[in-house]
Amino acid sequence: MSDEGSIEIIAAPEFQRRVRDLSKKYRQIRRDLEPVLARLRVGEFVGDQVQGTGHTVFKERVKNSDIPTGKRGGYRLIYQLVSPMCVVLLLIYPKSEQSDVPAKDIISIIKEFNSPEE
Repeated sequence: MSDEGSIEIIAAPEFQRRVRDLSKKYRQIRRDLEPVLARLRVGEFVGDQVQGTGHTVFKERVKNSDIPTGKRGGYRLIYQLVSPMCVVLLLIYPKSEQSDVPAKDIISIIKEFNSPEE
């Protein structure tokens, strides 16, 4: 297959920081993310749309191989569909440590990503 139809995936600094921090506790986090990222790369925008952000934002469950306890033990991946060809990974968190993320926090991450420091 050609990469011509491949979706660009960009990781926001907050997402990168969280993956780095979580990888100390959950060694397989990067491998667990791969199936979801592969689906995003081919345009399968998975997950439930998050309301109240003013943007096209989705939240998807991601399996946590380090804690195989079903849906509640997994991660939540929050991403923004910027265009049909571009996705920004905003946030990831373990469901076991955080129940949900308020829309205002997601909006804050989007604003921070869109206005980089000079």
